[in-house]
Amino acid sequence: MIRTGIDLGGSKIEIAVFAADGSSLLRERVATPQGDYMGTVMAVAGLVDMAERKVRGRGIQPDRALTPVGVGIPGAESRITGLIKNANSTCLIGKPLKQDLQARLQREVRIANDANCFALSEAVDGAGAGAAVVFGVILGTGVGGGIVVGGRLLTGANSIAGEWGHNPLHGEDHRDACYCGRTGCIELYLSGPGLSADHRRATSADFQAADIAQRAAAGDAACEATLQRYEARLAKALAGVINILDPDVIVLGGGLSNIDRLYKNVPRLWGEHVFSDHVATRLLKHRHGDSSGVRGAAWLWH
Repeated sequence: MIRTGIDLGGSKIEIAVFAADGSSLLRERVATPQGDYMGTVMAVAGLVDMAERKVRGRGIQPDRALTPVGVGIPGAESRITGLIKNANSTCLIGKPLKQDLQARLQREVRIANDANCFALSEAVDGAGAGAAVVFGVILGTGVGGGIVVGGRLLTGANSIAGEWGHNPLHGEDHRDACYCGRTGCIELYLSGPGLSADHRRATSADFQAADIAQRAAAGDAACEATLQRYEARLAKALAGVINILDPDVIVLGGGLSNIDRLYKNVPRLWGEHVFSDHVATRLLKHRHGDSSGVRGAAWLWH
């Protein structure tokens, strides 16, 4: 079965079409219409129309056949109203995105949180393939998570399964407010902007997360101290997940997942907070990288 995945992000919308064996047949992206809900709906629909024309033109798909479409979004669909909630792309909040896309595309559309899509991709045929329980983590502009058990995505009774980024990080001075309206959220410390903000508070220097990692590797003592604080906080936060979910594998994605030292240092630290004499959980880097979101959206039809 040919499947189509959409990764609807704050800055770009990406589409990919996959063959039954998981190989990519097409991949395109466009800029997200900023703050324009209906413009976003039309951009997604336009990408699907374009992709199907191109796939038909190659003789891969029969004329007028409609591919299953899955969409990963930076939010979740309310089980009560069907409207989008908890989206950091705020123009989506309170909108009937699924209904509008289905009306425009004339087919069923499956929607899931983008971190859930990442987790599903990595659990099906990525770094967590073969593991019974996988927790997928996004460490980027925000912090998200998704849970896959036995190859099946868990969304939960409230459609918030895996949303560890909006739990409080204990033991910190919770001064800053999160966009969600709470203070002390894990996202405030473990996102890319959170890492930069922590370094700025400690040194007054304004560096991006990638610059901090690069400078630490080159011997900058202040950047090294910032990364050590980050690793300690990440270990503490993930230990909370292990104590509740006890996953076989935790897979990291997002921009900060490319800091290779995390995979050695964080497991060395999290044992202090895990309620066990031994931690068998493996911390792994993503296999599909930036493709995992759009792959996981397509795998909603897995």
